[in-house]
Amino acid sequence: MDKHIRMKDIPKQDRPYEKCVSKGPEILSDAELLAVIIRTGSPALSSLQLAQKVLELTYPKGDGLLGLCRLDLSDFQKLSGIGKVKGIQLQCIGELSKRISRRAATARNTTFENPQSVAEYYMEEMRHLQQEQLYVMFLNTKQALIRDLQISKGTVNASLASPREIFIKALQCQAVGIILVHNHPSGDSTPSREDCLLTRKVYDAGNLVDIQLLDHVIIGDNNYCSFKKEGML
Repeated sequence: MDKHIRMKDIPKQDRPYEKCVSKGPEILSDAELLAVIIRTGSPALSSLQLAQKVLELTYPKGDGLLGLCRLDLSDFQKLSGIGKVKGIQLQCIGELSKRISRRAATARNTTFENPQSVAEYYMEEMRHLQQEQLYVMFLNTKQALIRDLQISKGTVNASLASPREIFIKALQCQAVGIILVHNHPSGDSTPSREDCLLTRKVYDAGNLVDIQLLDHVIIGDNNYCSFKKEGML
């Protein structure tokens, strides 16, 4: 069992909050940043020790702070000292980090002219998901992202993903092209028969409304498959 170190036993200048005030947040370790947000610990652990325990939840995957994006409320509440309020705060940190990252990418006018740029955009968010999720990227004439939309969650197939819904949104966005993106929880990005059927169905529907399906990118665990790159589109 970890020895309980009370925050007041740590020299004042070395406490996370005081360090942040005097030197700025960039000087803090990952655990110290979380400790400032968590604020209070438990009878057995200081806020800093509790923050370290939170990070250990992600360490089997070696993801550290990034792993917060893939933990849910029940994961956080497994730790003594993390109740509903703190768990929701930690969930929101993960969600904020995803949104800031993606907003920064679109603010830089990132274009998606090749499958690698698409894979990099979604990889860390999607590679450890336990369920398949299908997103559609809506692109302008320069292949910059207008917006993306989650179409389905669960098994991705041609019956669940409706081209009608996809292209209604595409027309509303005034998109000229779209890219399908989904993940394989197995970590293997090899396309399935259902993936191929869905791609063909959306491609054909796009031709009818003059909105081109530019690619279908499947995200695995640090690998991806592009239908365009593989000559399947």
